[in-house]
Amino acid sequence: MALSRAGIAAIAALAFAAAGTGTALASDVTPETARSTQECQSGTLKATTTQLGTEQAGMNHAGTFLKVTNTGDTTCALSGYAGIALEGSGHTALTTQPEHGDTYFTKDPGNHTVSLQAGDSAYADLVWTHTGADTAAAHYLQMSPTGSNSHSVVPFKQDVDNGRLTLTAWSDTPPTA
Repeated sequence: MALSRAGIAAIAALAFAAAGTGTALASDVTPETARSTQECQSGTLKATTTQLGTEQAGMNHAGTFLKVTNTGDTTCALSGYAGIALEGSGHTALTTQPEHGDTYFTKDPGNHTVSLQAGDSAYADLVWTHTGADTAAAHYLQMSPTGSNSHSVVPFKQDVDNGRLTLTAWSDTPPTA
């Protein structure tokens, strides 16, 4: 069977692309790979706060880590920043001013995609000041891991100046300085 010049060029291009350049051929995509790119759904994410064995406190700053765990059966992707809001006693809404970026204690890893296999967790750092300036007396924290309207409410009894919270993006490991 004779091949045309265009056919030979196409075969050569495919061979070059497959030879160590990191380009995946369609046959390399498995159902597991395809599922890993699906966005995490709120119903399969458990949101909590945690100290992770470290205390974040100093110079009128305090902090905790947000932790979200994939409770689903498949790998999913999470990116960006959590949606957060403060609640007072009786779950009343408090003015909240979230800011994204570096916190007093850690560097922001920036907006990127985190792949969470079933049972894996992602982390973000949450920091506030408590000097008494227009203090919001929080009792709860609303957390939306994907930034959607669906959220979890966790205990959060903290005085937060001006309702201002600084938050890093999600990361597969706890953010560090």
